Amino acid sequence: MNVLLVNGSPHKNGCTHAALEEVGRALEGEGVYTDWFWIGNRPLTGCLGCGYCATHGACHYQDRVNEFLEAAKDYDGFVFGAPVHFASAAASMSAFLDRAFYTDQCAGLGRFAFKPGAVVVSARRAGTTATLDQLNKYLLYAQMPIPSSRYWNMVHGKTPEEVRQDEEGMQIMRVLGRNMAWLLGCIQAGRQAGLPLPEQETRINTNYIR
Repeated sequence: MNVLLVNGSPHKNGCTHAALEEVGRALEGEGVYTDWFWIGNRPLTGCLGCGYCATHGACHYQDRVNEFLEAAKDYDGFVFGAPVHFASAAASMSAFLDRAFYTDQCAGLGRFAFKPGAVVVSARRAGTTATLDQLNKYLLYAQMPIPSSRYWNMVHGKTPEEVRQDEEGMQIMRVLGRNMAWLLGCIQAGRQAGLPLPEQETRINTNYIR
C-alpha cells in the first residue's frame, strides 16, 4: 500500500510540509509506503473550461497538474496539504486541484475514485475550518473514502518549528495517518476477499432549469 503526500504550499519545506511529514511518519509506522509531490512555486492557472481534457486525457496546460495525474495512477491514497491564505486555500493549490479533479472526471482517468483521501491545512491563526470545508469537497466529488482524525485536520504556527510545538495538531496528524493506514488495510482485505466496487451509474448532470 502506498500514499502520495501532496504539498500545496509555495514553500517546499514550510509549515504544510511539517504537517504532512507527521502524517507520513504515522503511515510509515503502520507499513504504508509514502512519496512526496510538491506542486511547486511557479504560477498555476485555473481551469479555463476549454474542454481539451475531455478529448485528450490531459489538461491543455503542460505543467505540474499533468505530472501529478500521471503519477497518481500508481498510488492507493492521497493526503493533500495546503496553507491558509485569507481564510481559504492558497490560490495555487485551488487552481491545481480544480484542474486535476476536473480533468480526471472529464477524461475518465479514474485516478481518485474509491481511494482514501485526506486534507490537512496549516495557518498562523485562523481560516482553517473554512479551508478544510473547501478542500474536502474535491474528495467528495471524486467518490473518495475520507479517513478522519479526532479533531479537524489542522496545525498552527508561523514556522515549521512552531508547527511542531502544536502538540494537539501533531497528534491529530498522527491519528489521521494511523486511521488512514487502517482504512487502506480494510479496503485491501475487501479486495482480497472478492468484494466488488459499488455499482456505478451513468453520471447525471443537471442545472436549475432542467
